[in-house]
Amino acid sequence: MVRTLSLSPKTWRSIFLNGFMVTFLLVAMLPIFLTIIISFKSHKDIIRKPPVIFPCDTPASAFDLRACRWSVEGYERVLVPKLTNSFPLIQLTGRMFRIYIPNTLLYALSTAIGVTVMAGMAGFALSRFRFGLRRALMIAVLSITGVPLLTNLLALYQLGVTLRKTPIPFNDRAYLIFVYFGFYLPLSIWIAKGFFDTIPRDLEEAAMIDGATPLGALRHVTMPAALPGLAAIFLMTFVNVWNEFLAGYLLVTKNELKPVMFGLYEFLGPNIINFQMIAASCILIALPVVIIFQVARRYFFMAMVEGAIKG
Repeated sequence: MVRTLSLSPKTWRSIFLNGFMVTFLLVAMLPIFLTIIISFKSHKDIIRKPPVIFPCDTPASAFDLRACRWSVEGYERVLVPKLTNSFPLIQLTGRMFRIYIPNTLLYALSTAIGVTVMAGMAGFALSRFRFGLRRALMIAVLSITGVPLLTNLLALYQLGVTLRKTPIPFNDRAYLIFVYFGFYLPLSIWIAKGFFDTIPRDLEEAAMIDGATPLGALRHVTMPAALPGLAAIFLMTFVNVWNEFLAGYLLVTKNELKPVMFGLYEFLGPNIINFQMIAASCILIALPVVIIFQVARRYFFMAMVEGAIKG
């Protein structure tokens, strides 16, 4: 007698959802996987017809792991390493690593830190205090979030041109950071306010009953519980600034001050056929963001657990 395996509807639903999520993840990861593969191919293996995913074929075999022809030509052309007689022994002289990535790190870190601090203070004030025109101020901040940066670029560009003609000292880096700051701050204020709303006021009152000052209660009780929201604001702002192209392209006049996305755009013109170079540039641009997320993820979840326990 053969016994048939019967599964409950809940089990079938779980299998279907897990299968859908795995399939969606594989499809989403496919472009990243292909970009990594292309970045380690030589030019002749990229343009060959018919194309092959892995450059490991031989005249006698379609795939031979010992015959793989991996190449770092793309990374060498992007980084342009040169040997030196002093420390460091290898110096990366490519514009992408020497100019554009440090510029974007400066813009992204400065904007993310400033937005996180200001949004935290404004969100706490809107969450904890009641004052005149508070509702109108919140609606005004929310309405600003609906205005895309693209619609303001022409006015911001003309403002930059006008300021450069005035005797007022003008700095392209500071101007771009202020533009990013003003664009990403309104939404961050609402995120911070929503997170502070979930933290009970009883925690602050209990701390003040125990002898803490209002600032002491904010520092030792409220802010540790709000760290997950502030960490989310920091990461969101950092990634958005890192991936932004148009503002950095239009509002900064000197190429040596432009962000990393302009560096990738600069490669597209003279190197449109060198796909291994474009793929290597994409990997190098994405790598700092991946590292930031890997480092910040542990602290993010630690803060979330601490906030949940304290709440």
